[in-house]
Amino acid sequence: LSLNDLKIELRGLGYQFVSKVTQPGQAEFSATKAIIYSRGFNFPDGNEHAQQMVLNFANNRLLNVSNAQGKSISLIRLEPILVGGIYPLNNEDRDLIQLKEAPQQLIDSLIAIEDRDYYDHIGISLRGIARAMWINIKAGSFVQGGSTLTQQLIKNFYLNSDRNLARKLMEIPMAMLLELHYSKDEILEAYLNEIYVGQEGARAIHGFGTASHYYFAQPIQELKLYQVALLAGLVKGPSYYDPRRHPERAKARRDLVLKTLHEQNSISDAEYKQAVAMPLGIVGRKSLLNGAYPAYLDLVKRQLRGTYRDEDLNSEGLRIFTSLNPIVQNKAETSLIKTITKLEKSYGKRVANLQGSMVVTEPQTGEVIAIIGGRQTRYQGFNRALDAVRPIGSLVKPAVYLTAIEQGYTLISEIDDSPFKLKMKGGQVWSPENFSNQSHGMVPLHQAIAHSYNLATARLGMDLGLDKVINTMQRLGVTRPMNAFPSLLLGAQGLSPIEVATMYQTIAANGFQMPLRSIRMVTDNAGKELSSYPFQLTQTVSSNSIHLLQYMMKETARIGTARSIYQYLPADINAAGKTGTSDQQRDSWFAGFTGNRLAVVWLGRDDNASLPFTGAGGALQAWIDYMASDTLEPFFAASPEGIEYLWIDPASGQLSAQNCPGAQQIPFLLGTGPTLAIDCANPQNDNPISKSIDWVKQMFR
Repeated sequence: LSLNDLKIELRGLGYQFVSKVTQPGQAEFSATKAIIYSRGFNFPDGNEHAQQMVLNFANNRLLNVSNAQGKSISLIRLEPILVGGIYPLNNEDRDLIQLKEAPQQLIDSLIAIEDRDYYDHIGISLRGIARAMWINIKAGSFVQGGSTLTQQLIKNFYLNSDRNLARKLMEIPMAMLLELHYSKDEILEAYLNEIYVGQEGARAIHGFGTASHYYFAQPIQELKLYQVALLAGLVKGPSYYDPRRHPERAKARRDLVLKTLHEQNSISDAEYKQAVAMPLGIVGRKSLLNGAYPAYLDLVKRQLRGTYRDEDLNSEGLRIFTSLNPIVQNKAETSLIKTITKLEKSYGKRVANLQGSMVVTEPQTGEVIAIIGGRQTRYQGFNRALDAVRPIGSLVKPAVYLTAIEQGYTLISEIDDSPFKLKMKGGQVWSPENFSNQSHGMVPLHQAIAHSYNLATARLGMDLGLDKVINTMQRLGVTRPMNAFPSLLLGAQGLSPIEVATMYQTIAANGFQMPLRSIRMVTDNAGKELSSYPFQLTQTVSSNSIHLLQYMMKETARIGTARSIYQYLPADINAAGKTGTSDQQRDSWFAGFTGNRLAVVWLGRDDNASLPFTGAGGALQAWIDYMASDTLEPFFAASPEGIEYLWIDPASGQLSAQNCPGAQQIPFLLGTGPTLAIDCANPQNDNPISKSIDWVKQMFR
């Protein structure tokens, strides 16, 4: 965690940056230190109390954390960021609160301006009705309704917003019945959560819990008098008094609420003067995180629908705890947009309307921590990360080479990278080519994947059998039906970025397949756990085989098609991955991982036009830029018991030694390594007597 990352997190939580912290929801910063006064939060596994914390940094990394008294703290949890709401039926957004959480000044403001007889009437106010009738008669039209808070709640729950006598007559008995069955406090709490207070596009803002975040980016408990007065004033006409569109009207309405409170002696002269002098204090829409990550919320909704009905999501006030990491999400978005912008600058019209998507996960848990559905990251439309099914090109090759390993090939097995033609059913001829249009003859297995040789891969896959390669892809996590055509071996099969992430997740997790998940837990509004989404894994590939594949993919990053990684990332990060370019360069892919991050990047055009760059020239650059901005852990996979590393002479494929020229240490399944050795590996062989003895031994074997 860096100091800048912490600031991003706190801004998302609506913390105020001050010179000295005095209350929850505030933070102060120096060059190497941050002091935070946390708000506390009722997590399902326990209550986290509000407290002051001191965080010390060095070299842009967190050193230690202590409380205000200087005592070391081993673990801290800030409250989760509210990133969105799910409202599948009517697009109404709510963040439910309890009555005790609402500031008393908000209650006072509502009663003062909307229903001063609230605690005395039986659901309707005859005095209010008479006053409204007199005003309407004088105006010659229906301008005031005289509704109590109870009637307003009835209207929001059950009736439409038509201003006519018939609707008013229906409100009266319904309001009286509501008062008979529920207490004043229960009705007031429902009102606080139900009343309409604004509109954001198609999203209706209901309730003061949501309104507090929408207008001020703060929890309702932290609002000041001038802020709650504005919220209370909005009830009369959220559109007419919209503080972003009509700030003058909004301020006049807020000041009227404050004046009414003052006249009723609910606030002092000093409080009144201070509050009316304050600006509206509304935050800009761009600073709001709510709804900022539509692609991620799309995944959450889809996974929720496996457990909950739309009606439950719309009415139960559920709290959904996700694995979204806003810091990672923001960095990924920045990197993708930056890369697309650079490519457009370099290639001009040839990349017009270039699009992209990205999925970032934690390799060892399967948690999805960031998703980008397109270059317009706030756009709630087509989600390319989940729904753009595109040919994956050479991203399929790890499945081919894993199949070979399982069928007895070693990393130094020679395979043929020469041209060939395959006659298909119907008379068509399939003749694949290498990207460079050059062939390389017989090459070792590990070099063929590192340099992404198409001819060698196609020949290998056909020798292995398409059914075996498809089975391997399924064991890696691909559930989509696949056609057993030879072109499958070079990535003609279409997958979405999230499907590719699932496939590579199994590789990064040492052969353990785990469902990618975005939800950790679902609770009710009171914090009681309703559903959990535990870590699940099933070993579908042996750790020995996957270790050999990981070695080849690390070699791809070190010396192969993804070698530009180490121009920007530390040499010890030990990244592994694979570039991918589909037929006619319509798609640019890269999928790769470190110890704590796996990311899949796709670049392309929605009209399927060709691109002037490959996977290495496009998607890989976005991957590198993101990884360089994040805090990474090296990828380290301990060598399983069934693996041995041997020094090999690349020229002959025979055993060598560490001190021999060009020797390379390569992993093998036990007992599958070469038995012959070059002379350099056996210095005693230089002795003529030793050579004669060896010759005699060979004669009698």
